[in-house]
Amino acid sequence: MDQNADLFVDLSERNYNPMNDVLFKFIFGKEERKQITIDFLNAVLQHDLQHPIQDITFTQTEMSPINEADKLTRLDVTCILDTAEQVDVEVQVVNHQDMERRTLYYWAQLYLMTLPAGKHYRDLKPSITINILKFKLLPQNSPYSMWSIYNPETGDRLNKDLTLHFLEIPKYAKKPVAEMTKMERWLAYFANQLDDTEKEELSMSDTAIKNAMQAARVFLNNTEERRRYINREMAIMDYNSDHEAAIAQGRAEGLAEGERKNQEQTALDMLRDNMDMQRIMKYTHLSAERIAELAKTL
Repeated sequence: MDQNADLFVDLSERNYNPMNDVLFKFIFGKEERKQITIDFLNAVLQHDLQHPIQDITFTQTEMSPINEADKLTRLDVTCILDTAEQVDVEVQVVNHQDMERRTLYYWAQLYLMTLPAGKHYRDLKPSITINILKFKLLPQNSPYSMWSIYNPETGDRLNKDLTLHFLEIPKYAKKPVAEMTKMERWLAYFANQLDDTEKEELSMSDTAIKNAMQAARVFLNNTEERRRYINREMAIMDYNSDHEAAIAQGRAEGLAEGERKNQEQTALDMLRDNMDMQRIMKYTHLSAERIAELAKTL
């Protein structure tokens, strides 16, 4: 059975990936299901805002990707809160280099978009980025962390315009549903480690997550949406495979280069000791031409 067929079997058994970007946007980026998104945002931003979010307005903000890989491996849903803050929820399934700088880059784009031409700095709106990561990134053990600009000596915060939230899903440690906080229930949803009984308990304990699961069933029962889901899963698999192959090739080339340099250094040492060409070729496996070139450097 090929990978494509395996994915169809997994889907039929509801072993879907909640972080698939097509599915994520279907659930969290639609006006008719915005209460799900509001509930998730309230769980993440509960300590940031003065009162719970009552409403959001989805925006069609298109932030320029850094490169082609970003188009494939990141997805974002942007919205404006009823308290005027702008929020970008980003799903990242591949651990690129310099992820911390990448998220600042996209946050900066979001922040600048709040200042139309001719306006003043005071018109800038607080901008919040929420990163849902399918990999471990930061040093702390907790799956959730919030970052902003603080004075390291006093702990005073510069302002609330810059806020970055990270949800590192692999760090989530499974626990009984009854003991979960609101945030942990959402982490459990994205981690997708629960058995059928636990999933049922989770859905019964949280209306928004129940609605998200129901929306996933609607999505997966739609042939066209299933096809789009599978195409995205295959694209990510291909990207990861190509990336791993490139890393392996780079390592192999690095080892080969290191071995070549060692051989040449050995040849130079033997030339300095006036050893004959045949002996140098025997012990270094270099060609006579290359050894002659090295001899000219002495």
